[in-house]
Amino acid sequence: MLRPRTAARRRTAPRWAAGLLAAVLVSLSGYTVIASWRQTGIVQASTTENANTDAYQHAAYMAVWETALIQASLREPDGEERHDLPAVTQETDAALAEMAAIDHEHAGDAAEIARRHRQLGPVIDRYLAALDADDIPAAQQLLEDDIEPAASALVDDVLQEQQEHLAVHNRELAAAQRKARQMLWGTVFIFGLSLLVLTLYGWSMRSYRHQVEWMAAIDRLTGLPNRQAFVVRIQQALSGARHRRGTDGRAGPPTMLVVDLDGFRDVNEQLGHDVGDALLIQVADRLNAAVLEQDVIARLGGDEFGVLLSGSDPHIGQSTAARLAEAFTAPFLVGDISIDLEISVGAATAQPGQDTATLLQQADIAVHTAKQQRCGFSHFAAGHAPDTAARLTLLGDLRRALDADEITLYYQPKIDTRSGALAGVEALARWQHPSKGPISPAQFIPVLEATSLIHRFTDQALTLALRQTSAWLDAGYRIPVAVNISTRSLLDSAFPDRIAALLHRTGVPGDLLCIEVTEHAMMSDPDTATTVLHRIRELGVRSSIDDYGTGYSSMAYLKALPVDELKIDQSFVKDMTRDHSNLALVRSAIDLGHNLGLTVVAEGVEDAATLAALHAIGCDLAQGYHLARPMSPAALTGTLHGQPARSADTTPVSGTDVELQCLS
Repeated sequence: MLRPRTAARRRTAPRWAAGLLAAVLVSLSGYTVIASWRQTGIVQASTTENANTDAYQHAAYMAVWETALIQASLREPDGEERHDLPAVTQETDAALAEMAAIDHEHAGDAAEIARRHRQLGPVIDRYLAALDADDIPAAQQLLEDDIEPAASALVDDVLQEQQEHLAVHNRELAAAQRKARQMLWGTVFIFGLSLLVLTLYGWSMRSYRHQVEWMAAIDRLTGLPNRQAFVVRIQQALSGARHRRGTDGRAGPPTMLVVDLDGFRDVNEQLGHDVGDALLIQVADRLNAAVLEQDVIARLGGDEFGVLLSGSDPHIGQSTAARLAEAFTAPFLVGDISIDLEISVGAATAQPGQDTATLLQQADIAVHTAKQQRCGFSHFAAGHAPDTAARLTLLGDLRRALDADEITLYYQPKIDTRSGALAGVEALARWQHPSKGPISPAQFIPVLEATSLIHRFTDQALTLALRQTSAWLDAGYRIPVAVNISTRSLLDSAFPDRIAALLHRTGVPGDLLCIEVTEHAMMSDPDTATTVLHRIRELGVRSSIDDYGTGYSSMAYLKALPVDELKIDQSFVKDMTRDHSNLALVRSAIDLGHNLGLTVVAEGVEDAATLAALHAIGCDLAQGYHLARPMSPAALTGTLHGQPARSADTTPVSGTDVELQCLS
């Protein structure tokens, strides 16, 4: 079995390898970019040097050509050479100036050559003037004494500069070629190394992906398959059973178990989550040891485990449950602490054509039955519950409804019996089924409470209520909202943390939320309920005992419970004006609540006489159809429009009261 630290190391290694390979690949890519940049520089330098060499060659050519034209002009003063000489002289001057501009090795020498050529210009002009005047002897004298010596020396110097520059150019070209060859081989090497790195990187990523997929199917704490992997195995088992029936006629429907730990919540709350986690690891080990090697065991979440049995014997579920129960007879040792645990097991055997979700629901219902009846084991049987099919269908519809946000909230106002002001609202769930129309909460709430889906429903209801409260706050109305909570939510140690997260996310102050719980919910586990309610009160959230009078709470527990409100059940309120016994019970409940410092709310007020009687005996708040029916958020907000923005306490802050008739 893989432990969390080992799993963490296995996750970390591919990440380090991938990171290292990525860094190497980036470095190689950077080197390639730099090499390409350097190669571009070499090419550019070579191109420039070629252009400079051409400039030297052009300057030498022009100097020689100019000398030849000067000599030819003496032989044929009226010839074409004579007419071309001025332009050639000018072009030679420009070529020598260009050579001087690019000659970095002998900049002074090239500039001196250009200067000497410019000084020769006036002499050439006198030479041409003598030719134009047909003074051949004077022209010849200038040519022999001044022009030819200077031009010959200038041509020699230009040719020498050209040779020296050409030698430098050849050396630089050879060096550039060596660098280019080095970079070529370096690029080939980098290319090969990059291919290797990419191959290793791809292998690392594939390994990491497989590792992630493996980790996604494993519970990190226990090392067992998680719920997602368990569902896949059930699907495979159902598919295999259908295939076997289709090929050889043998029936082999899989059986699955849901195992729930009794008393684990107390361990978490009293000994801490570290002890709870260590205990879950030991539980996983014992469950693994108690099942067959070919059976699949998984952690479904929290303290709930699933077992997919490999045999097709209809009694295999009960025999396996007996082995599992026997595995829990010995106490668990966590450090120096000895812990005794028992389990409740629910079994379900797949029927022809059944899907995975239905099989899981059946096993979940079976374990819930086992816990309620405290019998340790229950096997789901459709014949034992006439409405099972309908309940399962409804449960599947509910799951889809939660996914599609079909559940909405209506709000019934609570009214101050003294001032008529709006004191708050109670959130009531409504479900508009897409094909069946509206479904009563009395039908779907019990179905939810029988499964862990109730937690998701509760979180959605709280989220909707707090978002609406936030919207009212933004509009200037401070309206407390009450939300009914099931027994499973109240006894969930993580429930206060979820409330805190929702309050933080929506930005709603804790005192604008009230949690309503029934007497039955609190009395089913008073110690846990008291602990959870204390943690809720620390958030500033109020709590209320709903349907008071229908349960069996003792005065001692009622005094010790951290609650703020008492709601008298409507069965006593409806007939209080006609039944003196009910009136006496309502009066005593109000007196009891006030003596304990609680706000008292009367439910089910359906006529003016009842409202007047409640006001007379000092009831604080009232709600019922006579005052206002449950309304959509838009409808309730509409009744507030036109009223001054206020705090919805029992005492209005300012302006006109929100009168009863405006809410009716």
